[in-house]
Amino acid sequence: MRHIERVLGSRAEVHLAEALHTLEHKGAVDVLAVAPGDVSRRRMRVRTQSGEDLAIALPRDQTLFDGAVLLLEAGRAIVVRVATERWLRLSPRSIADAVELGYHAGNLHWRVRFVGDILLVALEAPVDDYVARLGSMVTEQRVATAIIADGDVP
Repeated sequence: MRHIERVLGSRAEVHLAEALHTLEHKGAVDVLAVAPGDVSRRRMRVRTQSGEDLAIALPRDQTLFDGAVLLLEAGRAIVVRVATERWLRLSPRSIADAVELGYHAGNLHWRVRFVGDILLVALEAPVDDYVARLGSMVTEQRVATAIIADGDVP
């Protein structure tokens, strides 16, 4: 198992981009796919796409991000790819519905964003699980729902 204790930089940085470009032509760049909800984690055990086991332990001032370079050696590299995040868009019909929706989101520890009067919930489980937890708020149409991708979030 390889231990990773820091992020070397971004694949967009000139000095790293040139080296990665050369390695990509040789098929020597391995990818670590990371779920959006895991990028803030500093410690984890994961496996790259080629099957290499990694133990990541980052310092407090570093986090993973799309394009983070974790390893750069003469013959290979490991780069992070963050999957596109999906969000459940929740639009309450009234102030009372908004307060109740906020209560549920907080009580259930959902990861959220606010866009005006819209609540976006990061989908870390099947959509039906979230809708079921809201129960009558959705079935009585007190809260409208829609699924959007990260690129569509304003």
